[in-house]
Amino acid sequence: MTSVLLIYPYFNPPDNRSIFRFPPLGVAYVAASLRNAGYDVTILDCTFLDREDAVRNARALGADVVGIYSMVTMHKDSIRFAKYLRDSSDLLIAGGPLPSCDPVSFMDDFDIVVKGEGEHAMLEILRAYEGDHDFSSIPGIVYRRSAGEPDEPVFTRNRELETDLDGIAFPARDLLPNNSYIEHWKRRFGYATTTIITTRGCPFSCEFCSNAVFDISYRERSPENVVDEVEQALSFGYDKIHFADDVFTLKRERVLRICEEIKKRGLKFKWECLGRVDSIDRDIAAAMKEAGCDRIFFGIESGNDSTLKLMNKRITVDRARRAVEAARTAGIRTGAFFILCYPGETDDTVLETLSFATSLPLDYLSFTLPYPLPGTALYERVRDRINREWEPQTSFISDHILIYSADFSETKMKFAILKGQAQFGLKKWLGRYSLPAVKPFERLTDLIFTLMR
Repeated sequence: MTSVLLIYPYFNPPDNRSIFRFPPLGVAYVAASLRNAGYDVTILDCTFLDREDAVRNARALGADVVGIYSMVTMHKDSIRFAKYLRDSSDLLIAGGPLPSCDPVSFMDDFDIVVKGEGEHAMLEILRAYEGDHDFSSIPGIVYRRSAGEPDEPVFTRNRELETDLDGIAFPARDLLPNNSYIEHWKRRFGYATTTIITTRGCPFSCEFCSNAVFDISYRERSPENVVDEVEQALSFGYDKIHFADDVFTLKRERVLRICEEIKKRGLKFKWECLGRVDSIDRDIAAAMKEAGCDRIFFGIESGNDSTLKLMNKRITVDRARRAVEAARTAGIRTGAFFILCYPGETDDTVLETLSFATSLPLDYLSFTLPYPLPGTALYERVRDRINREWEPQTSFISDHILIYSADFSETKMKFAILKGQAQFGLKKWLGRYSLPAVKPFERLTDLIFTLMR
């Protein structure tokens, strides 16, 4: 039987401060599909490995077929793995967000790229590999022609999205380094969190957001199926669940049904999710809190309504404030994400966002630089100004870099992030006494920001 190695080439910097460090569900879903079909599957999750050990482990496994996950932050490592394994594996396959939206950039080093969802595509590729090696009938892939034929990549027809999400096998969590994740989380936070995805896709089209894998769609799993996986995930020793859906709170009735299913089974665990501000009010927040919801993260992105329209967020600043306050009133901790110095912004709108973000009753606040991901409308808008590739960077201020010629310098952007972090930190530290101390700091740093180029 064909042996398969699935690689998640993420290498966690030792000084990384992110609160999001989760097992890779994408490769675990593919592993479950292949294992259920009888294949010998191994997952190499590189999160707790160094690069030399990871490559050595991959080569030692000697798998016939290797699938490598990739996104922008993993691009170079995924290519590096392919080069190292070229002579020891028969078939190299790339999948994930970046290969889905930019497959041609992988074709020099891989034999096949899977575009979109991978569970059935990988299974069909393996069956073709074991049979006649004719990949032309497999939808949703890009492949190289066999020797002797023109070398242009071949694009097959698009694959239809999975409709029966309840029929997809749960991720093969037993193939992941759960003990390492649990140890990491408990050492840092005192509890351990893992992820579950209860829906696929997002029906919205924010300008900066990539829908490369799940497309602009929205598909649900039943509440019973979701809570079945909750019980399985908790059995591995995790204490908390992070629902990683793009829009977990999109449908009010579905959220209430999941909450009811959790309570019906008598499950006592904490959970958190990503929520849109236009789907949270006091009633739904109270029901979520009663079912164990501990925190909601909101992708607000700007504190200026004109910038929100530019981003195609389809929300307002007023609605964002009301959602955060509703969650807070229900006793749920809140987090929010903001993008600073977005293309088309001015000094005034950036400062407006900083003031708004740091005025919200948040427990967690993240500021980032704009990043034009391939395949997004933002990428198309600034593509003529892109002048370098993303590179990993460890910095006290931000691990992002500016990759295009912008109206703001990278130094000015990072000053804005530092200013926001400092304002937020001071307000949290000083509490109700913060106003007299923070206001002078805010005015001074506002002035410095406007004077910078």
